[in-house]
Amino acid sequence: MVTIYDIANKTGYSATTVSKALNDYADVSEKAKKRILEAVEEMKYFPNSSARTLSTKKSWTIGVVFVESLGIGMKHPFFNEVIESFKQSVEVHEYDLLFVSRNLHNQKKSYLDHFRYRGVDGVVVVCSNTEDQQVKELMEDALPSVVIDLNSDTSSVVFSDNWAGSSLAVNHLYELGHRRIAHITGHRKTFAGQQRLKGFMESMNHLALDVPESYIVDGDYFSEEGGYRAMKELLSLPSNPTAIYAASDSMAIGAIECINDHGYSVPDDFSIIGFDDIALSKFVNPKLTTIKQHTDQIGQKAAELLLKQINGKQKSAEEVQIPVELVVRESCKAL
Repeated sequence: MVTIYDIANKTGYSATTVSKALNDYADVSEKAKKRILEAVEEMKYFPNSSARTLSTKKSWTIGVVFVESLGIGMKHPFFNEVIESFKQSVEVHEYDLLFVSRNLHNQKKSYLDHFRYRGVDGVVVVCSNTEDQQVKELMEDALPSVVIDLNSDTSSVVFSDNWAGSSLAVNHLYELGHRRIAHITGHRKTFAGQQRLKGFMESMNHLALDVPESYIVDGDYFSEEGGYRAMKELLSLPSNPTAIYAASDSMAIGAIECINDHGYSVPDDFSIIGFDDIALSKFVNPKLTTIKQHTDQIGQKAAELLLKQINGKQKSAEEVQIPVELVVRESCKAL
C-alpha cells in the first residue's frame, strides 16, 4: 500500500509538504503541488480515510434526506436531477453522500439521531412537504444544512421562483387570447404547490380575470393520475376553461391524456401549460409548453451554500431563488 512517505521519496519533498499539497495548503508552491499530484496519480495513492478524518476533523460525508410523496423515490423526475447535480458538485470536493434510513440497529431513529450517529459534516434536505416534523427538527439544529424546495428561517434554502413561473404561465396564455384559465394545483401542504397557486391567483387578479372557485382543482402530489382526475373534474363543468395551467409537467401530461380520452384534443380544444420541464415534456404529443426549472443550478447552489457552512464551521440561513423561464412548444395556441 502506497503511503505519503513513498510519495515523499519519489518526489524529494518532505512528508509534511506532501500532506500539505494533498490538502491544498496555500504555503505549498504550484510547482511542488504539480509534481506531488503527478506522483500520486502515477503511484495510485489513496489517502487512508480514517487518518484523513483525524487530521481534518471531518467525516467527508454529507447526509441526504429525500422525502417525496409519490412513493417513486429516486425515479422522481425533478428531485432526481437536483440530487444528481448536487452530487456532482460535492464530489469535486471529495465528499460522499449518505442516504438516510430511519431504522438504526432495528430501532426507529429520527433523521437527526441518525446523522449524529454517523457524524456527517452537513445535510442536504430534498423535501416538498412543509409539515414534516423530522425535517423541521433538522432545520432547527446546529448541524449545517441546506433545504431544497422549502422555505425556512433556520436553514439555508434553495428553490425556484415559483411565483414568477406562475406569472409567466398566466401571461403567456393571456397573450394568446385566453381569458378562462384554470389551475391544477399541487398539494396545498407543499411549498411549491402553495407558491404556484399564489402566483396564479395574483397574476389573474392583476389582469382583472375572473377565477371561479371551480377553476381551482387539486391535482394532489404533482402526479399524472392527479392531473387526469383534476382535468376530468374541469371537463364536467358547464362552462369549460379554454386553457389550463398545471403546477407540474406530470399533471399537465395527465390532463392531456384525460382530454384525449374524452374526445377532445390539445391545443385545438384546450391549451395546456406545465411547470418543471422534465425530460418527458419534449416527447409527449403535443410537445409540452412549460416553465423550466434549472435543476443544475439548484443542485450547484445548494452544494455551494452547504460547503460554505461546513468549511466555516458555522450554520447560516441564506435564501436563494433560482430564476425560471418559459419554454414554448406545441400545447398552447392562440384563440
